[in-house]
Amino acid sequence: MAKKPLAFRMRPADIDEIIGQQHLVGEGKIIRRMVKAKQLSSMILYGPPGIGKTSIASAIAGSTKYAFRSLNAVTNNKKDMEIVVQEAKMSGRVILLLDEVHRLDKTKQDFLLPHLESGLIVMIGATTSNPYHAINPAIRSRCQIFELNPLTPDEMKKAILRALDDEERGLGAQQVRLTDEALDHFSNASNGDVRSALNALELAVMSTEEKDGEIMIDVETAEECLQKNYFAHDKDGDAHYDVMSAFQKSIRGSDVNAALHYLARLIEAGDLPTIARRLLVIAYEDVGLANPQAGHRTLAAIESAERLGFPEARIPLAAAVIELCLTPKSNSAISAIDKALSDIRKGKAGSVPNHLKDAHYKGAEKLGRGTEYKYPHSYPSGWVEQQYLPDNLKSARYYEPKETGKFEQALKQIYGNMNKK
Repeated sequence: MAKKPLAFRMRPADIDEIIGQQHLVGEGKIIRRMVKAKQLSSMILYGPPGIGKTSIASAIAGSTKYAFRSLNAVTNNKKDMEIVVQEAKMSGRVILLLDEVHRLDKTKQDFLLPHLESGLIVMIGATTSNPYHAINPAIRSRCQIFELNPLTPDEMKKAILRALDDEERGLGAQQVRLTDEALDHFSNASNGDVRSALNALELAVMSTEEKDGEIMIDVETAEECLQKNYFAHDKDGDAHYDVMSAFQKSIRGSDVNAALHYLARLIEAGDLPTIARRLLVIAYEDVGLANPQAGHRTLAAIESAERLGFPEARIPLAAAVIELCLTPKSNSAISAIDKALSDIRKGKAGSVPNHLKDAHYKGAEKLGRGTEYKYPHSYPSGWVEQQYLPDNLKSARYYEPKETGKFEQALKQIYGNMNKK
């Protein structure tokens, strides 16, 4: 029988062996309290790959001595679930790890629901998707929802050193030494994914010749086995939207270094369409009338980036991000249109005043259409006071100018003079 991967072998046998996730399994925390009281309820664990969702499920089972079974919501069918239920009826209870729980179809869901209700099955659903977006409310309402975090570099080191020392499950039977630089690389370059780090460590050990009874892993070998471009970015995943949100908020907050960091993450993911769209939104939503030329220059930078392609596209994109960060900001345009839309959606439309209605047809004058309209170009200043809004909105003020840029300061003065008359 083929030897199972190191990451699989090093899964915790009980809750005390779990590394990380102390907000859930630490002393006095919710999952530890549930295990200690032997009062388990179904739960959904979500977070990035390789950070301990399956480990927590197997540790709970090991700590409670309940039978533990693992299924996948996509690849396993209803019959597989029926087998688990029958086992639960015979043994009293089964802990079922259901991977990719967000892909559970209605047939499987309808089969599982009554067994979750009765407590016969304690389901631990694992998903990388935000359950509030991706999981059916019928399942979600029957489960506790817990978010897992990527392991810190120190926690990663602890997991790696444990695997090196464990003679039964890990690599302790072999004389393996890691340089400090190699340990740092495994701990940092895996972005908190312990499964990836342990599998890369095992690959490094298997591919390195023993010398003088010892296997020495240096940083060059570590980099080959866990390449520095290890960067997971799921364009449909929760983390993708978090990065986009952080990107825009960093520019809005004028933090040029944070904005460049999130730009780099999007560039590394090769996601030019998202970058382009987001930069245009920022140019008009967050900079807006404080610097209208920023919108034109941002568009020019995007068009240049699209023509150049990566890696050169990073240059005009960086220039645009730096300008958008350090230019004055104004959200007056988006605030104004959103206030106007709010009135429309509340039914505050009203009739167009008669003097503004179309008068280009026979009989319009008899209906009073356009007869009292004042043509602004006929007046010396090119402006004349008259009512443009419907009667029920004639006092509405949607645009509230700001003073964060010279252009909008000038607009504010003109706007204020008109409203005084």
